[in-house]
Amino acid sequence: MSTVFLDLDGTLTDPKEGITKSVIHALETMGYTAPAQDDLTWVIGPPLTDSFSELGVADPNHAVALYRERFSTIGLFENTPYPGVTEMLTTLAKGHRLALATAKPLVFAERITARFGLNRHLSAQFGPDLDGTLSDKGDLLAQALKTLGVTPDRSVMVGDRHHDIDAARKVGMRSIAVTWGFGLDAEHQHADAICNSLADLPGLVAEMLG
Repeated sequence: MSTVFLDLDGTLTDPKEGITKSVIHALETMGYTAPAQDDLTWVIGPPLTDSFSELGVADPNHAVALYRERFSTIGLFENTPYPGVTEMLTTLAKGHRLALATAKPLVFAERITARFGLNRHLSAQFGPDLDGTLSDKGDLLAQALKTLGVTPDRSVMVGDRHHDIDAARKVGMRSIAVTWGFGLDAEHQHADAICNSLADLPGLVAEMLG
């Protein structure tokens, strides 16, 4: 059976409030002036240590720890599934195995998918450990393929950021970029297909994987 790997943030759910407020909490706790929430949407998707480094934080690992203080108790559920996501997953699951592949630590991702009932559509969930193991999404996808015993040619990665597309290319997998998340148009140029609505995704996957 073909496998569809799905990103979480910006693909299945909108986590803007929880992530940006938790980043602001970390920055202000460390004495930095924090940008406004709307100016922090670019941090959604990449590994947090990279984002804090780009924000000029001297100790990104400490910033991540402070971020998680708030995110693990409050920010985790300041999150909303995109309208129509349940219907899309139901349709996709009729012909494909669905698996989560996220840069969010798995311990948080599993709580989010359980909270919103998304986990019942997923055969497996993959994400990095809290210590950063498998934080590179290409490595994460390689491990997911090995764990599930599937080949890249019978799989596709669906996500909103270039990290998803780059990871798919790294393991020889095709990708579908979604435009309702937080990625810029330029990030999608190397995707094999571009999807503009959740309702269109099952059809694009069928064209790609049969």
